[in-house]
Amino acid sequence: MTTTELPPVRPAAAKGSDFTPLARRVRESGLMRRRTGHYTASIGLNILGTVAVWAGVALTGSWWSVLLAVPAALLSARTGFLGHDAGHKQIAASATTNRRLGLLLGDLMLGMSHGWWNAKHNLHHAHPNHTEKDPDVGAGALVWTPEQAAEYSGPLAWLHRHQARLFFLMLLLEGLSLKVSSVMDLKNRSPRDRRVEGFLLAAHTIGYLALAFLLMPPAVAVVFIAVHQGLFGFHLGCAFAPNHKGMPMPGPDDDWDHLRRQVLTSRNIKGGRVTDWLLGGLNYQIEHHLFPGLPRPALREVQPLVRAHCAELGLPYTETSLVASYGQVLRYLDSVA
Repeated sequence: MTTTELPPVRPAAAKGSDFTPLARRVRESGLMRRRTGHYTASIGLNILGTVAVWAGVALTGSWWSVLLAVPAALLSARTGFLGHDAGHKQIAASATTNRRLGLLLGDLMLGMSHGWWNAKHNLHHAHPNHTEKDPDVGAGALVWTPEQAAEYSGPLAWLHRHQARLFFLMLLLEGLSLKVSSVMDLKNRSPRDRRVEGFLLAAHTIGYLALAFLLMPPAVAVVFIAVHQGLFGFHLGCAFAPNHKGMPMPGPDDDWDHLRRQVLTSRNIKGGRVTDWLLGGLNYQIEHHLFPGLPRPALREVQPLVRAHCAELGLPYTETSLVASYGQVLRYLDSVA
């Protein structure tokens, strides 16, 4: 269940070394090594699967094609998870290679800016659940604190009052939101990055729409796109939601070290290999936040080390089922609105 009572936080000078023994154990375990074979197979299979879906669309070219929007959404989410891993430099030793993979997986295959997402996501990792520093808990279509809710009136205030009931429905727009934010952020990129990412985002949009409207009748293409993008956003949102929402939110005066900042604000999701696959490894959110460069296949293996270290320190280690996590998130959204 979600942690509501936190242990006393020791002065910074006394707690500064709490993470060091754990980091040493993880390095000595060899778990930080690259998993090139795993990622090569995953990216290759993901691309082949995407090609197969569009080949199926070409063969059917009718309302039956809409059914293929479901595997297309699942594959798009896999692509997003792989782009996430590239952004954390989990895949290759070279930063350049990871960036190129991020551009391929994000900009070209998904129509989502790798540069925009990576910059935003790094801020989140540095200050998880901090309302003034974490962009993922900034006020907008959703609010995360009563103070944020109090700032709004009119239609947005109505939306915030009902955000818990509308949450899963709103996730259907997450895919579109990511694409719109990517384009809007191009102005903030360097001239070179703006040209590269602008070209790749345009190539994705033109190619995606061309495939849809050339391979299917217009009405079918519109429905296919709506189902594909809606389920893609819903899947990503359902993978992201349990990670931090409803967990403690450090205030401006809280002086938490790296270990506490990452562990106390994160929630793990119990489950087996299917859960790992569906959530892209984000179900090991505590381990991922402590070691963002750790390859995804190693997250399950490092979990016992992290759990034991937290137990030694008396530090709450929050882990729950997927269904229970959604209940906690919805109750939290309702309480702050």
